[in-house]
Amino acid sequence: MSQIKKAVILAAGRGTRMRELTDELPKPMIAVKGRPILEHIVSGLAANGVSDFLIVVGYRKDVVMDHFGDGGAFGVNVSYVEQVTQDGTGKVVELGREFTGEDPFVLSYGDILVSPESYAPLVDFTDVDAKLTVKRDEDVRKGGAVFIEDGWVTDLIEKPKEGQPTSPYYNAGIYAFSPEIYQYIANLELSPRGEYELTDAIAALVRDGRRMRAVELGADWADVRDPEVLAELNQGADRAS
Repeated sequence: MSQIKKAVILAAGRGTRMRELTDELPKPMIAVKGRPILEHIVSGLAANGVSDFLIVVGYRKDVVMDHFGDGGAFGVNVSYVEQVTQDGTGKVVELGREFTGEDPFVLSYGDILVSPESYAPLVDFTDVDAKLTVKRDEDVRKGGAVFIEDGWVTDLIEKPKEGQPTSPYYNAGIYAFSPEIYQYIANLELSPRGEYELTDAIAALVRDGRRMRAVELGADWADVRDPEVLAELNQGADRAS
């Protein structure tokens, strides 16, 4: 079995939809159930054998770096790179190229929460070129519609519009890639939104016949996108305590 040991976590954004909650904190450092979202991600991946982390920082990077340091307190190795230009989800991944080298890696957005066991199928990188997590029956108009056949991803359409094909599978925002993804990122062109989109690179990868396995996540998945989702997550914690 090929076991992934490295992870890149995207935590550079402020998270403006969180309003005043991110006046002093970047969104990934907002607490859910008593711990920052980012700490849940790091500890969950570490529980599945990931030992080396690159955190992409930006807004209030000092908060992230002060909390995690070199990772020793969490039993892992943590390094950092700053995203200076906010030009989309595609180009930011390039910041991990030196860190990942020739190794496969997990890529996660810094505001996606799952249970630790959800990472287990992602870090097993046997007989695949990439993996992508999906969630069933989310509103794909808010993200990506993922098309799957026999467990393999065949296409991905970002925020499909009226009249475009759709799918019950929503791109859940956690991936596993080989270094091959960087070739596709290098060829990205600006999207209609004026950004370089990671999903365009993924769509090109699967259209070229690369083997991208879909990993379906259960009810424990949460995109902590706004104060309402945050309140719901923490309310569940209050009831449980």
